[in-house]
Amino acid sequence: MNNEHHSTMKTIIKLTSLAAVAWVATALFSQCSSSTEKDSETEQEETQAMDDPRSYDGCRWTNGLTYEIFIHAFADGNGDGIGDFKGATQKLDYLAELGVEGIWLMPIHESPSYHKYDVVDYRSIHPDYGTMEDFKTFLNEAHKRGIKVIIDFVINHSGRDHIWFQEAIKGKDNPYRDFYVWKTLEEIEAEGSVMKEATGDSPNPTQWHEREGEDELYYGFFWGGMPDLNYDHQPLRDSIYTIGKWWLTEVGVDGFRLDAAKHIYQDYRMEDSHAFWVEFREEMESAKPDVFLVGEVWDEAEVVAPFLAGLHAVFNFDLGWSILNLLQNDEELPEDRTRIDQQAFLEKYAEIRKFYMGVTPHFVDATFLTNHDQNRIMSELSGDEVRARMAANLLFTLPGSPFIYYGEEIGMKGVKPDEEIREPMVWGAPGEDPVQSTWREPVHSTHEAVTPANQQYNDKGSLWAHYQMLVQQRKASPALLNGAMVPVDLQVDGLLAYYRQAEDEKVLLVHNLTDEEISLTQDMLPEGVELDEAKLISVNEISETGKLRGFSSWMFSVASAE
Repeated sequence: MNNEHHSTMKTIIKLTSLAAVAWVATALFSQCSSSTEKDSETEQEETQAMDDPRSYDGCRWTNGLTYEIFIHAFADGNGDGIGDFKGATQKLDYLAELGVEGIWLMPIHESPSYHKYDVVDYRSIHPDYGTMEDFKTFLNEAHKRGIKVIIDFVINHSGRDHIWFQEAIKGKDNPYRDFYVWKTLEEIEAEGSVMKEATGDSPNPTQWHEREGEDELYYGFFWGGMPDLNYDHQPLRDSIYTIGKWWLTEVGVDGFRLDAAKHIYQDYRMEDSHAFWVEFREEMESAKPDVFLVGEVWDEAEVVAPFLAGLHAVFNFDLGWSILNLLQNDEELPEDRTRIDQQAFLEKYAEIRKFYMGVTPHFVDATFLTNHDQNRIMSELSGDEVRARMAANLLFTLPGSPFIYYGEEIGMKGVKPDEEIREPMVWGAPGEDPVQSTWREPVHSTHEAVTPANQQYNDKGSLWAHYQMLVQQRKASPALLNGAMVPVDLQVDGLLAYYRQAEDEKVLLVHNLTDEEISLTQDMLPEGVELDEAKLISVNEISETGKLRGFSSWMFSVASAE
């Protein structure tokens, strides 16, 4: 989190077996464990599953689409301008039609801020969003549609107004004092931790905060209004576990998105953080064995991967950055990032998966383009819908469990500050849709700048329809849903290619990452792949056989990998 408060051609080719594919690569790029990739070591691991704290069903969460919602901005059911659960419930059919199988809700608890990452009561629903009964209705209706729901569980810190902190500031002898981290200025100076280095998830260098009349400062990594909880204190840990189990068993949520997972302990005590998340998962699974836990670890893959010892999934920030890198022009590419080509992308992807597999073969790779803390994908690509479609092509044809941010499917725009990447969902023109949120006047995603969802919903050529097609295609393809990935080098600049392979299906994906038409000839393709029979999965039409227009994708699929 951030402290600022974040026609398609009908012929499908049947390919012959591609014996050149190395089995070791298949294992490396696997999404979930399957019978096609079991070896003796894997079978031994499965036999020991009850004894191995890292062993669980890596496919416990959907590999279909998960949709991130900021309730405040999504849909207003009572007419006060602020999104709520009554409004969100009315839009569940919209989400089901898009193909959503999971929902991630940004914080929903009582909080003094609009973003609600400074929680005041972990067992509450913010009054702006409705009542607990409203939430349970939303949850039950989502479940009826086959949609699972996870909520943001913000446990790195509480809000300054939380009763725990209000008790803690009453004095050093208060039983809640040790729910937080306190030190004198002398202690802080002695350990050299007065200030911290600004990072992508926290540009604020201040981490210790004074209170008038106190000789001790309290630790708050993100902001003084968000004091960090003290996980060296067992009573605090027990309290958090009790609250988590209550949401799982009494309320019925399907899991949690864990905010700021790498900051649980002060000064990046990574080994302690990894151990905590193992303990946290064990506690949550004791209450709900099929619980799903996905962590936000905003960092490079080598830092992210060890958290899979405890969490079922982590967000793949590296992949999102790499997809953007492939598609951004020189003016759009951030100064701190080096341009990569298609082969460097595949090498980077292999590196990410290697780090993950080095921790556990059982994981869910939570892939995404951008989220509530980042500039929206459409703005990162200067409003270019063709490139935005290509970004989606990559997201939905690569391995992983894809997440999208509300409004991404209609091309909503937004750049920092955070409020401007969390603007109201664009349902229709003013007055057109009674559930339109008006929590703030949009700067980027106006109904003139973004074609509203209600219009795109009925337009077969819309960005929304493109997302829906990709989701449906993924659901219908075992290879895309759960298959391994094997890179293919076509030796053509600008063409990215890879296989996705499951037990009974193999597909070859070819993406033109340039804005120019590229000729593809039969001799460029692997043995057994016929050029004149391909399925187009991009908006750009095929100019003629063998011509792949700029920012277009082809898929060659097979009914059997035998």
